[in-house]
Amino acid sequence: MLSGDRNGAVLLEVVVALTILSTVGALLIGNAWLWHRATERARQSEADLRVASAFMESATLWTRNELDQRLGERTQGPWRLRIDRSFQSLYVLALIDAQRHVLIRTAVFREDPNDE
Repeated sequence: MLSGDRNGAVLLEVVVALTILSTVGALLIGNAWLWHRATERARQSEADLRVASAFMESATLWTRNELDQRLGERTQGPWRLRIDRSFQSLYVLALIDAQRHVLIRTAVFREDPNDE
C-alpha cells in the first residue's frame, strides 16, 4: 500500500509542476505579445513621424505670403498645423497630433520686404 501512496504523491508533484510550467509559459507568451505590440506601435510611430517630417520640410519652403495666409491653427491631413509669427520676420511652425502632442516644431525666417 505504501507504493500506492508514493504513486499518488508523484502524480500530485507532476500536476503541480505542469501547472507551474503552464502558468510560466502563458506569462512568457503574454509578455512576448506585449513586446510585439509595443514594437509595432514604435514602428508605426516612426513611420508617422517620417511623413510628418517630410510635410514640415516642405512647409519650411513656403514664402512669407504663404505663411501669412496660413497663420493660426488648421487641419493639415491627420494633424493640426499651427503657424505663429513671433516677430516680424520669424515664423514658428508646429505639427500637432490627434492627442494634442507637438510632433515637430521649427522656426523659419522670412525677411520683411518693407525692411529693405
